[in-house]
Amino acid sequence: MKLKRIAATLLASAMVVGLAACGGGSSSSSGGTASTGSGGTKPSAGGSLTINIWDSNQQAGLQEIVDDWSKTSGVSAKIEVVDWDNYWTLLEAGASGGTMPDVFWMHSNTVQKYMENDILLDLTDYVAKDSSIDMSKYYEGVVELYTRKSDGKTFALPKDHDTIALLYNKAIFDKYGVSYPTEEWTWEDMYEAAKKITEESKGEVYGMAMNTSNNQDGWYNLIYSYGGKVITDDHKGTTIGSAESKAGMEMMRKLLSVGAPQSVVAETGTDSLFMSSKCAMITQGSWMINTFYKAENHADYYWSLLPYADLNGNGKCEKEERWSAYNGLGWAACAKTKNPDACYSLIAYLCSEAGQKKQAELGVTMGGMKGISDSFSGAFKGMDVSAFIKAEDYSLYFRPYTRNTTVWEDALQQKGAFLDPWQDPTDADLMAKACDNAQKIIEDAIAAE
Repeated sequence: MKLKRIAATLLASAMVVGLAACGGGSSSSSGGTASTGSGGTKPSAGGSLTINIWDSNQQAGLQEIVDDWSKTSGVSAKIEVVDWDNYWTLLEAGASGGTMPDVFWMHSNTVQKYMENDILLDLTDYVAKDSSIDMSKYYEGVVELYTRKSDGKTFALPKDHDTIALLYNKAIFDKYGVSYPTEEWTWEDMYEAAKKITEESKGEVYGMAMNTSNNQDGWYNLIYSYGGKVITDDHKGTTIGSAESKAGMEMMRKLLSVGAPQSVVAETGTDSLFMSSKCAMITQGSWMINTFYKAENHADYYWSLLPYADLNGNGKCEKEERWSAYNGLGWAACAKTKNPDACYSLIAYLCSEAGQKKQAELGVTMGGMKGISDSFSGAFKGMDVSAFIKAEDYSLYFRPYTRNTTVWEDALQQKGAFLDPWQDPTDADLMAKACDNAQKIIEDAIAAE
């Protein structure tokens, strides 16, 4: 999901202190019998669970699904939204002696440490005894993320997956006589359109906008389109300094040279620039659809597939020339919850085929289970969001992560790395040097893990 800066406090010291109590109400559960999401042992009726998430756009839809579960389980559960930064601060505080929610989301940036230190409820035996959960039906990258490498245990079930698309303002394209994005657009086509809009408007409207924090939903995708990798498939290396990655980042530099300056982006933000009609194009993730769907000028907003890199020059998009990142949140529970059976039952219901389909139908997010999200395309009346589904016909890569992702991810946004060419996109050599520096930053960070 879209990344903001995660609180810098490390979990290591918190783990030494021990696990906190969790927020759920009393229960007669023994905590030792695996219950299933459907058709198996049900949790003891009564009591309540606390649920924390960080995205208010998803609250209403998810609460509806949770309420469906409560009607059959007899356990009440309420979703509370905590903003991204405070979310992780509160979880870390809970790990060091405070109170943790019973059920909550996990993310690729942090889950490795939570799994390593037994902060999360072990779901392995529950899943093994639950005929309603088949892990092979979920997206492999999401399943792998929430599986502990040392022993193969499962600590979260896949909640969803997301993809990336190009968002553009049709009214701006019309005003400046620029053809709309199509599925045949290359990154060069995007550059030419952005350049024309910026020049024709005399800088009053920027052709595109992006900043260094837009990685999963932004510049990562150019690196992969041109054949590079931010993190290798084994999560032990990077090719960000390769010729292929440099070609992708050179294309990124060109786009920035006709886009919103970083001083403007830092002050206003890409989403605000777009919704105030000061910017014609941004790239965004499927988790942000609701924000634009509910915006004042949403009738002017359209989604298209991400452009591709025509590496073989044949004028056609091959599967390996168009890439979209995908990520997936996981539903997890506190290891010390007072009602582990109820927690698993709720998680299994949310991640069941029925729960995942309803999640897509309500427009909450696409599912973590493969092949059940077509209805997501029709969840937003008057807005065609099928580009997010069509992205899966091309190439997907799982959002890059290592054991301690935030160390190198944050460093890439600083001076000495990509902040320099981001602020001065006129210098191609500066971008190439930043790629070399990024190679060392990531390699050193992985070596220190």
